[in-house]
Amino acid sequence: MARISGVDLPKTKRGEVALTYIYGVGKNRSSKILNDAKVDLNKKVSDWTDTEIKSIIQSISKFKVEGELRSEIQLNIKRLMDIGSYRGIRHRTGLPLRGQKTKNNSRTRKGKRKTIANKKKATK
Repeated sequence: MARISGVDLPKTKRGEVALTYIYGVGKNRSSKILNDAKVDLNKKVSDWTDTEIKSIIQSISKFKVEGELRSEIQLNIKRLMDIGSYRGIRHRTGLPLRGQKTKNNSRTRKGKRKTIANKKKATK
């Protein structure tokens, strides 16, 4: 089992797909990494040699991945909240921040519905 950037890569998958298990590495970046390391894209992780793994680790080290990337994203969000920008306020209140309508949808961000009872009609 290959362990890269603190992530155990699945042995049975192709190298191009297996590298996408690392946070911050998509399909495009994984193919670039494997091309830089001169490893076949279709080669299974279990077939990688130690030298290939070392070259893959070296080519991944050029990019921000896993913990470093997660912390940078959190710092960016915190900065937006601190300066009080529109996006920061939307982050703080847990609402969508890219211009989506919120009247009917956005349940993922807003959470489960909170039912509010109607006012009772006054009896005569």
